[in-house]
Amino acid sequence: MLITGASGFLGSALVDVFRRAGFPVRILVRASSPRRNLTWTDVEIAEGDMRDPAAVAAAMRGQRYLIHAAADYRLWAPDMEEIVRTNRDGTRLMMRAALEAGVERVVYTSSVATIRPPADGVTPSDETMPLTPETAIGAYKRSKVVAERVVEEMVARDGLPAVIVNPSTPIGPRDVKPTPTGRIIQEAALGKMPAFVDTGLNLAHVDDVAHGHLLALRKGRVGERYILGGEDVFLSQMLADIAGMVGRKPPTVNLPRAVVYPVAFFAQLAARVTGNQPFATIDGIRMSRYRMFFSDRKARAELGYTARPYREGLSDAITWFREAGYLA
Repeated sequence: MLITGASGFLGSALVDVFRRAGFPVRILVRASSPRRNLTWTDVEIAEGDMRDPAAVAAAMRGQRYLIHAAADYRLWAPDMEEIVRTNRDGTRLMMRAALEAGVERVVYTSSVATIRPPADGVTPSDETMPLTPETAIGAYKRSKVVAERVVEEMVARDGLPAVIVNPSTPIGPRDVKPTPTGRIIQEAALGKMPAFVDTGLNLAHVDDVAHGHLLALRKGRVGERYILGGEDVFLSQMLADIAGMVGRKPPTVNLPRAVVYPVAFFAQLAARVTGNQPFATIDGIRMSRYRMFFSDRKARAELGYTARPYREGLSDAITWFREAGYLA
């Protein structure tokens, strides 16, 4: 089995899940990827970039299954179209290589970013509500929409044996970069988020999302999409729960978005100088207008997917961040 993205947050959880299930695992890792999560002694490492045809073909050789979880998970980059190119073209290359290698089953890690958020802000969306590239907010969402369409087209045209999973927002341990949501948890735990905007997320423990991939490999129907989610949570509630876990007072100021846009604008200007990811982005503020509430009913019914209470993910994330020195 080949797993991509294994040095990252969800990818490292995937390796653990499939190792425990008895699969021999090979991972494709870039030379520049962090090695903090690569602690296994029984995993074969193939070094290369998912945009390098020769490296991908070599890594794919002899593998029965592919779990393609690697992606550029940024809401901002100096060249925003780089995010689109990486996720779209890298996915196409991986899927072609899987076909040429005769891989028996592919699980492609998409995202709920490809699904339209609830119009009323309350009723959870499901797999029947896809976004289009034109309606997706920002380069990251657009990149995941077009990459998902690549997979669907290859399933229909070329017989690609792929199942698509759409994780919501994973939280938990090993968030090394961290992800945008991980940064919210980190900053809130440090007491650096005194206010919030009115939005909501669907939060799931990263290990449950990873286990959902195993279920998709075993039980998923080729060409189908499955949301792997958890609990719908208002951002204000999430921040209050974090504050309670670290012994701080929860934020009580609900900021109008009009106040936050200038902050994001100047944060992005500063990022062009420093090279660091801005904490607030204009696309992130635009996305926050919608509550990202989703239903994983289909995955529960067809795959047997389950998710633990989201507060366990928060607790595990905070514990890991503390032990890893992120909360110093």
